[in-house]
Amino acid sequence: MTALTEIPGARPARPAHRDPNVFRWLGAYSASAVGDSVYYIALSWSAVRSGTPAEAGLVMAVSAVPRALLMLGGGVIADRFGPRRVVVVSDTVRCLVVLGVAGLLLLGSPGLWVLAAAALVFGAVDALFLPAVGALPPRIAARDQLARVQGMRGLAQRAALVLGAPLGGLAVALGGPAAAFGAAGLLFALALPLLLTLRLGPLPGGGPSRDGTALRDLADGLRYLRRHRVLGPLMIVVALSDLGFVGPFNVGLALLADERGWGASGIGWVLAGFGTGAAAASLVLTVRGRIPRAGAVLGWTIALGAASMGALAYVPELPVAVALALSVGLLGGLSGALCGALTQTECDPAYLGRVTAVTSFVSLGLAPLSFPLTGAAVGLWGLGPVFVASAAICVLGGLYGLSVKALRRAELPGGPQGGPGPSTS
Repeated sequence: MTALTEIPGARPARPAHRDPNVFRWLGAYSASAVGDSVYYIALSWSAVRSGTPAEAGLVMAVSAVPRALLMLGGGVIADRFGPRRVVVVSDTVRCLVVLGVAGLLLLGSPGLWVLAAAALVFGAVDALFLPAVGALPPRIAARDQLARVQGMRGLAQRAALVLGAPLGGLAVALGGPAAAFGAAGLLFALALPLLLTLRLGPLPGGGPSRDGTALRDLADGLRYLRRHRVLGPLMIVVALSDLGFVGPFNVGLALLADERGWGASGIGWVLAGFGTGAAAASLVLTVRGRIPRAGAVLGWTIALGAASMGALAYVPELPVAVALALSVGLLGGLSGALCGALTQTECDPAYLGRVTAVTSFVSLGLAPLSFPLTGAAVGLWGLGPVFVASAAICVLGGLYGLSVKALRRAELPGGPQGGPGPSTS
């Protein structure tokens, strides 16, 4: 891995939404996120055109294996070598891979094995990229601005989802999959100069230690997380809420639209309602920079959002379903943003890559395992009971968070009750 000189500097005194350094990071993150969306459109279209539906599905799913297996190790690498260095290398690899696939597609039909290899590389790179991205904000913004940065990141994620799919579809329509892969590569390339010009502040207490083995670093990070009064319980809340949420919204929603006769456009409207609510929650955190009583608000928004999700299976009219999805997006988006903000502000930055890796592993590695279970359960018991049971799992996560005193009383910095720093005992 090529060494990069990380420029130490004072943390910005200005608010995050007025700091050029934060906007360079946000621009790089946005370009990379849109590139991801364009890449997945290009990959799915190429796979469908090159093989059977089963083969195309296998190509699309193959990246999940290295992502899940390597995610925790990716957190160790981010903490050991610095998050900016890891993000730059990750985006460079993705850029070269997708441009290479674009070139092969221009020359001929390389076959499914090339697409599967690209997907495998992307899965492995994601395992490095995601923890490193989560560990960057404390190096570019003051602690009392991290919640606002989290809100800005949420807005960028929503914008990437809105812009990426149409951009990928347009590229495929104009120039075929090769053009879409090329567009994704250019977006990854756009992120690189922005990342390289970031001013990074030093870690509190010095740089990362490289004295032990990677396995020892991982064990140390897991031990730190388990002993932390806020972060340990927060990981349980994240796990329960994700396990309860992803099945209904990724599998159950399509089954619900089919049963109600809403069609594909109905799914689009429901997802648009959810996305609008989630974007509004990120905007609130971006503008305010702090939500009072963050720990308590986190627990209640998870529980109330889950109630709206459970009700989705019992509404016959599409407009009512869209309104409920808007509520789920607003409450779920706020709880998700608060999870991220509390993780950023409570965690010692030296451990943030490993802690972010755990949350990413739960969300992207474990939670998708509920997809086949959700489908099988709907076949046995119907949509209503499955949506209610999934909502109950989410509610359990919210109530557990409220039952843990340290998490319930957790505050974001900047207010009268904001703590001076992370607590570890």
